[in-house]
Amino acid sequence: MIPAEPEAYLFLERAERRFPLNAGQTWAIGRGDGCAVMLDSRSVSRLHALIQRRDGGDYSLVDLGSRNGCFVNGQRVSLPRILNDSDRLAFGDQELLFRTAHGRGSEAEPPSISTRNAPTAAIHTHSLATIVVVDIRDFSRLTRSVPEEVLAQTVGTWFLRVGQIARRHGSWAQKYIGDAVMAVWVHDDLTRLTTDVRRTLAAVDEIQSATAAIHNQLPLPGPLRIGAGVNTGTAIIGGGDNTALGEAVNAAFRLESATKELGLGVALGERTYSELHVIGDSPFVRREVALKGYESLRTVWAISFENLPGFLKKPGK
Repeated sequence: MIPAEPEAYLFLERAERRFPLNAGQTWAIGRGDGCAVMLDSRSVSRLHALIQRRDGGDYSLVDLGSRNGCFVNGQRVSLPRILNDSDRLAFGDQELLFRTAHGRGSEAEPPSISTRNAPTAAIHTHSLATIVVVDIRDFSRLTRSVPEEVLAQTVGTWFLRVGQIARRHGSWAQKYIGDAVMAVWVHDDLTRLTTDVRRTLAAVDEIQSATAAIHNQLPLPGPLRIGAGVNTGTAIIGGGDNTALGEAVNAAFRLESATKELGLGVALGERTYSELHVIGDSPFVRREVALKGYESLRTVWAISFENLPGFLKKPGK
């Protein structure tokens, strides 16, 4: 019997080696032993990038904060990039060809995903945005306790789930940084600001549930835990890599770090909390916290993941 042609694969031309992308939804790329696409080069990080198969059947490339970056057809990839047949992918000094059995691939989003908050311009602009940063807790300990193959599958699965959830809740863009994800919601209609902010918290709540469930399908020592920082403010939005920059972004990362000190899962900046228009008894705890990089104490509103679903069930303003 003639073996079935793989639905998609990466081809390392210099070694005439083919890496099939068949079983599963994610494939790790790197020089670590557990990577599905293992590249023997010091210019490649141990866990360099991921290929993800999305709900619509397309494949996308995700950089994992690699030292030397990822490139598609000579262009650096900093956000997930949908792949097309015959794209050339470079990781350090290693170049591979991406092929699909039927030459499929599209830059279009699946029709089931809302594009209201999608990137619309390549010019940098100052926009009101809510930034969400989620980070896996005790990731360093996890890297020492599970095989690299399991670690790669874990990170790949988590990134895939977080990206799907963020897009479904209207995120403008997502960026993957090591063991963290930054998602951005751009508020282009201020009459919907409260609704949009609540959507970001609904996304965080769903991300928490999806994260905790990953250990049911992978041999992990226990459920994964996350912390989340949520901040609303003016950010520089746009550019060819659909990035978000500015103080509002920096504060979101600091808020996520503050959740460890606070002992609660989610920390909100003042503007984010004020836009929720909380009525009656608040499940949020007000704290004055020293955030790294800020001279004075900052007001933070924190909530546990246990209390977040109950808050979201209450009608908003």
